[in-house]
Amino acid sequence: MPEYRISVDGDSSGRDLRQLTQWLRQDTPIRTGATITLQPAHLAEGQMGTTLDVIALVTQSGFSAASLAMTICAWRRTRPSTPVVTIERNGVRVTVDSGDPADVTRIVRALESE
Repeated sequence: MPEYRISVDGDSSGRDLRQLTQWLRQDTPIRTGATITLQPAHLAEGQMGTTLDVIALVTQSGFSAASLAMTICAWRRTRPSTPVVTIERNGVRVTVDSGDPADVTRIVRALESE
């Protein structure tokens, strides 16, 4: 099953990530199309420091990357500092740093490429 890994840049306390997790769990298309969990991030070998959490979405068939991108953009608009969110799938990493429709299209195309 496909898996998305989502992180919030500059979120050392993990507060934004936990709030994004709650936001995703309240979104019906996301909640019904994926299992959403918080997991420790993988540190590179030899890297020191506190492991940060990531959101892992294990998706079912029919899951919409477009819905995920739009939901994350909507969440970012509710934040006072509009944090940058990184989404990874199959080694492809994209950043969500705006809510521009062209940016959402770019994100979806990148995430849906095999």
